[in-house]
Amino acid sequence: MNQSEQEILQQVACFLFDMDGTIFLENRLLPGALELVAFLLEKDIPHYFLTNNSSRSKLDYVDKLARMGLSVEAERIFTSGEATARYIQKRQPGARLYVVGTPSLEAEFARFGFSLVQEDPDYAVLGFDTTLTYEKLRLLCGFVRAGKPYIATHPDINCPVEGGFIPDIGAMIAFVEASTGRQPDVIVGKPYAPIVEAITEKTGFAPAQILMVGDRLYTDIALGRAGLQTALVLSGETRREDLASSLIQPDLVFENVGELYELLRWE
Repeated sequence: MNQSEQEILQQVACFLFDMDGTIFLENRLLPGALELVAFLLEKDIPHYFLTNNSSRSKLDYVDKLARMGLSVEAERIFTSGEATARYIQKRQPGARLYVVGTPSLEAEFARFGFSLVQEDPDYAVLGFDTTLTYEKLRLLCGFVRAGKPYIATHPDINCPVEGGFIPDIGAMIAFVEASTGRQPDVIVGKPYAPIVEAITEKTGFAPAQILMVGDRLYTDIALGRAGLQTALVLSGETRREDLASSLIQPDLVFENVGELYELLRWE
């Protein structure tokens, strides 16, 4: 461990881990994930899993991780879908929502007491919808064009999978903008302010005490602009050569979370 790595890790009181491309890829744990989580639990080091992927609920992630051999409590998982529900709840509890999302995302909003409607919503909400249909997009564009408050759960353009990528919510945002001329009024997920507020509330730590570990420069590593420490892993979307042309730079770079584990265990 070099001096700068040591200095950064000594400041960390809480770890935040992205999941897709960082902890796992599709249905496979990435190298070192199991060992790192076991180490953090053994040492009683605060850690949470923060994902922009709003197609799954925290309970879905508990089940998915368990199938891969990683036992994680639901309390440690925070999704952009939950953060979006909390964001709207603070402003209009019980609001009428038109939600473009998976059944899991719809259930997340229902748990917060919102009414899910097809007509005259208070908010139009766009999530990462792997059950997307033209009819859903048609209705969403109509509400956006009519001036309804328009919220997106996160900005990710692609979602990493084995062998490449699949279109994420960013592609859907682009579709809506092409049709309506509007971008979301608010994007909740990484790296935007609403998720930072939610993180500090959930963890109880100041941004400077938190290390965000993730594979995307424009979401995970961009949280550095909000004062978090950041560590890029090269196991998902970003390649090392991407760093040369990026204005967004991490504090640390690892091939995968296994390298972080090796540093921590010998610190």
